[in-house]
Amino acid sequence: MLNAVIDTNILVSGLLAAQGNPAYIINSFRDGKFNLIYSSEILEEYRDVLHRERLGLDPTSVELLLDEIFRIGLAVISDISDTRLIDKDDRIFLDTAKSSGALLVTGNIKHYPHEPFITTPASFVKMLHHAEQIAF
Repeated sequence: MLNAVIDTNILVSGLLAAQGNPAYIINSFRDGKFNLIYSSEILEEYRDVLHRERLGLDPTSVELLLDEIFRIGLAVISDISDTRLIDKDDRIFLDTAKSSGALLVTGNIKHYPHEPFITTPASFVKMLHHAEQIAF
């Protein structure tokens, strides 16, 4: 089964639109098709961003998703790297993915170094489809 750290932008997009790759990723997590890896810092980032009033996300839907991530996701403690990043807030996602050997799925791929474990939502959805075909 795939292990993935999901950047906050994927959750925002998936909660804003019921269709598309981000929504598919959220639904795949809920259906147990991959392990969502997170750290306490990532969960706090999710909580902070998803509750921003300007996003207009339904607070009930946000809390339901956060609760599912906490209950079903896999919590890890990650090492801290000194990799230079455009946005210092992205470090928790990079370090958690790297420390846990998971993929990092982000819509902001240009914010991260070119690494084989960092992927786009579209590529991750293809991986999920491929994993489903192998399972059957």
